[in-house]
Amino acid sequence: MSAPVPPDQPRPAPVRYRCRHTTRYSYTVQVVSSQLIAHLGPRDVAGQRARVVALTVEPEPAVVADRLDWLGNPTSYVAIDTPHLDLSMTVELDVILSPRPVPDLEATPAWEAIAAEATRRLAVAEFIEASPRLPQPSPDLAAFAADSFPAGRPVGAGARDLARRIHDGFAFDAAATSVTTPVLEALALKRGVCQDFAHVMIGALRALGLPARYVSGYLRTLPPPGQPRLQGADASHAWVQVWCGPDAGWIDMDPTNDTLIDRNHITLAYGRDYDDVCPLRGVILGGDTHALYVSVDVEEMGDEPPAVRQAQIQDGQGQSQSQTL
Repeated sequence: MSAPVPPDQPRPAPVRYRCRHTTRYSYTVQVVSSQLIAHLGPRDVAGQRARVVALTVEPEPAVVADRLDWLGNPTSYVAIDTPHLDLSMTVELDVILSPRPVPDLEATPAWEAIAAEATRRLAVAEFIEASPRLPQPSPDLAAFAADSFPAGRPVGAGARDLARRIHDGFAFDAAATSVTTPVLEALALKRGVCQDFAHVMIGALRALGLPARYVSGYLRTLPPPGQPRLQGADASHAWVQVWCGPDAGWIDMDPTNDTLIDRNHITLAYGRDYDDVCPLRGVILGGDTHALYVSVDVEEMGDEPPAVRQAQIQDGQGQSQSQTL
């Protein structure tokens, strides 16, 4: 269910990106072994054609195994049995994004009908249940959602209004929260980063019985006019999908930027919340404390795909930032 493109209006051309995501850990005590799971995608979704050009891990792993997780997200299992003080992982992607049809949000069913329908569909019912970062719906989240969902409002229009309210009413503040900040604390603070905004929106939707899921990916950020693009200025990003019925399906909305997704959003994985799609997690033996450095670059390319090659990690390349923004 989407709005047609006027016949006299040309469709935007596809955009090709080169993406590089580098994660480095530096430990104060030697790590004897590491068992890691990476959600660094990319996922096969409509409007997106993507492939992994290279995955480079240092020290060299004993095992690298690719598979799909229980939600269909591409994952890589990495086992390292070489003692190390530093660990780095770089994934390089080649991505082509085509324009996505603009959904007609006013033509979606009433939100009450979607809430009733969702309980009868196993494929979406799990996305109205509690999850590790989003416990049972609270009255505070339900009250916050209610202003966007008066009786009979189309579910797509209500969700779009909710995303706009989060964008307008919350301040982006990387110092206000951490990766473990509970959703109700982020709601009370009305500050945080994209992970917080996505969790607030998902929690609010689920409080009304509406299926919603967490999407991890990348957002191409553009420099101000006349200024060069900065290496590492892009970041891991997160947004929301809301189920708008069997006809419209899942519709992506980005509350951080008050927009539907298009050719600036690269999809890696989706889950119930951040815990399902954490970019890199695992178990290590040893290590004690550590420092974490992350650099994400999303660069627009020409029509020719990049050659398959090993990504080279250079100290000092890119801008260090936290794993989740």
